[in-house]
Amino acid sequence: MTAPPDGGERAYSLSTKQGWTTFVTAPDRPRPEALDRAGLAALSATARADYDEQRTVWHANLGPIRTPQMRAVHDDLDDIVEANRQDGDKVKGAAVIDAFPGLGKSTVAQTFARGFHQRQLARYGPTTTGGHERVPVAHVCLTSSTTKRTFNTMLCRFFHLPGSERGNAEHLGHKAADAVLACDTRLIVIDDVHFLDPRRADGRDVANHFKYLANTFPVTFLYVGVGIIRRGLLAEGLGPSEEELAQNGRRWTTLSVDPFEIETEPGRRTWRRLLLAIEKNLILAEGHPGMVADELSDYLFARSTGHFASLMTLIVRGCRRAVRTGQERLTPALLDQVRNDAAEAARQELHAAFTHRRLTSRPASTPRAEPALPAAG
Repeated sequence: MTAPPDGGERAYSLSTKQGWTTFVTAPDRPRPEALDRAGLAALSATARADYDEQRTVWHANLGPIRTPQMRAVHDDLDDIVEANRQDGDKVKGAAVIDAFPGLGKSTVAQTFARGFHQRQLARYGPTTTGGHERVPVAHVCLTSSTTKRTFNTMLCRFFHLPGSERGNAEHLGHKAADAVLACDTRLIVIDDVHFLDPRRADGRDVANHFKYLANTFPVTFLYVGVGIIRRGLLAEGLGPSEEELAQNGRRWTTLSVDPFEIETEPGRRTWRRLLLAIEKNLILAEGHPGMVADELSDYLFARSTGHFASLMTLIVRGCRRAVRTGQERLTPALLDQVRNDAAEAARQELHAAFTHRRLTSRPASTPRAEPALPAAG
């Protein structure tokens, strides 16, 4: 047995047109064959190494899962983007996904943008009326040293424009605008917006530049970051007496992504459906129904505090340890050996609450065939 050609990592950058196109058009990753203990024992040493590598890559790329949080934000984004069909003389409103770390903000934004990109190509075709490649979505990530010029350079670099490093901010901005118009780009995703500090001159310059771009580019901007409101980006760095003068606060619609909760019965049902979705995609020789959704429900909530990224980090690393050590299943004892992120800070308090039955992650009753959360298309 050898790993299929597409069974390894896919190396691409979403901040280039080529990388973004790969992300949008890549076929589904081939699911590894599920082998039991006897099947593993029958593999040669080389075939076993290939199989274990294939499973490691598979587990590292689980999802995305269409959680209620993702579905709610996608519905709002669809309203915002599709309502922005005004003619070019009108400013289009922007969307902001502002949430704490580890809740899947970037995944939510990228999944929506990928679906939008695919729908645009299906409806209008791969080329524009002017004969250019249609690029419905552009994606860039800010850095801590982003200036107006470097941001315009990022846009030019995304479209792979010649001379993207040469010229001043205005020249590069005009080049980027020409590319956006030629490629019929309708959505620009700007991630890591929290790197901008409106209290600094360069941060205010970039924030003001976003207003200029909204006036110039016939697109919807989708900003993604942590603490965007708290950092004052909607207020544009203006003081309390001047905040009402900030245009961003009127033009940007703020959306959020909430952690999973188990205080309510609907919340517990959603948590269980998430674990079922994860469970059915694990390829372990001793994996079995209920291994995650039943046996590990409280444990995983205590280790993740309901944060999706923390949960997936623990699952992926646990699967790797289960494969590497030959245990081939997830248990509390195995997962206790796996290091996780900042969610660990609340672990002991939550574990005590579960142990003393002050808290439970399990629904009061579960349907015989409760559906798992679906994968995001």
